[in-house]
Amino acid sequence: MNKAASIPSLMTEIGQRAKDASAELAFASPERKKTALLGAADAVWAARSDILKANEKDMAYGREKGLSAAMLDRLMLDETRIQAMVDSLRAIAEQKDPVGDVIAEWDMPSGLNIQRVRTPLGVIGVIYESRPNVTADAGALCLKAGNAVILRGGSESFHSSEVIHEALVKGLLLAELPADAIQRVPTRDRAAVSEMLTMTDYIDVIVPRGGKGLVGLVQREARVPVFAHLEGIVHIYVDAAADPEKALKVVLNAKTRRPGICGAAECLLIHESIVSTIGQGLVRALLDAGVEVRADEQLQKIAGTIAATPDDWGREFLDMTIAARVVADVDAAIAHIRKFGSNHTDAILTEDDKTAARFFQRLDSAILMRNASTQFADGGEFGMGAEIGIATGKMHARGPVGAEQLTSFKYIVKGDGATRP
Repeated sequence: MNKAASIPSLMTEIGQRAKDASAELAFASPERKKTALLGAADAVWAARSDILKANEKDMAYGREKGLSAAMLDRLMLDETRIQAMVDSLRAIAEQKDPVGDVIAEWDMPSGLNIQRVRTPLGVIGVIYESRPNVTADAGALCLKAGNAVILRGGSESFHSSEVIHEALVKGLLLAELPADAIQRVPTRDRAAVSEMLTMTDYIDVIVPRGGKGLVGLVQREARVPVFAHLEGIVHIYVDAAADPEKALKVVLNAKTRRPGICGAAECLLIHESIVSTIGQGLVRALLDAGVEVRADEQLQKIAGTIAATPDDWGREFLDMTIAARVVADVDAAIAHIRKFGSNHTDAILTEDDKTAARFFQRLDSAILMRNASTQFADGGEFGMGAEIGIATGKMHARGPVGAEQLTSFKYIVKGDGATRP
């Protein structure tokens, strides 16, 4: 069989096995799913030396491809990050099982009792780049919600994801759940991605997690419904009533903690009345931390900044770079974010309740924050254990997508010989 013919055959086989597994998972007990997740956590930790060896291969591959320092940071695993992966698996295991949860219940005059009950989506396809921990997070969340999952990780994390996936399967087998409940596409061939996007007979939802190129491809070509996860063009607006100490801590953390993640700040908006005080201090602190500040005309007066180009507004840098500009007031900040934002995460730093309320009311980003680092835009930090992505669309799920968001619902209608006149 030639290569071109083999990919559709491979993906059809994976899809059929996932569909078969999803039928069994739909009624798997919470106890068995919990056992599988705790077993997977133990298996990941037991395999940590193998994961680190595999990650060394991936890092070498990433360096050969010329990945930036921030992107290599997304790819890199160490014992601390593996421990975090294990902790996420355990946290998801301990969460309340969403399947079968009664969302609403009511009685009708006709004698009918009606319940709206959570039910799995079925088979979820996850397409992601670089970060190998997504293999564990996505696999665990889909399992918790009773879904089978097909994982197609990025070429950079190929080896790391393979070992992590093997650990997840060990958890499934320990709980006597089908090994096909969590499958990984075992090829770097991009044709597998295109194939997944048209597998309407087998996949119920596609979740893309990556950069603009990947998400754009998925949205253009997918025939399967998509949970959109667009760029994290994250803004922080520093209001006239911002606390200087809080602003300094939050802005530095939001940009520099991990500049390659989707919650990293990409644009700083500063109220015109505080440019010479708080504003200058923030820009200088960013420069001192090694951040390249691409500034508007007014902020270019600060030594060390460089002139922003029109393309820098609405750009996801995913690196130690930030765009910065002065705005007249909160309404100007809102207007800028509406024009250049991606509806992912945006923050305001202010001690004024009315201004904060206006910011929250007039913007429609999936996540809006006040006086907090945008690096908290993460399912784990929201108490979900982990996330499969940050959905920026408006259908079904928005914001961090955890186990509960990976369910749909059905109606259970009960009567006692009821007939309709």
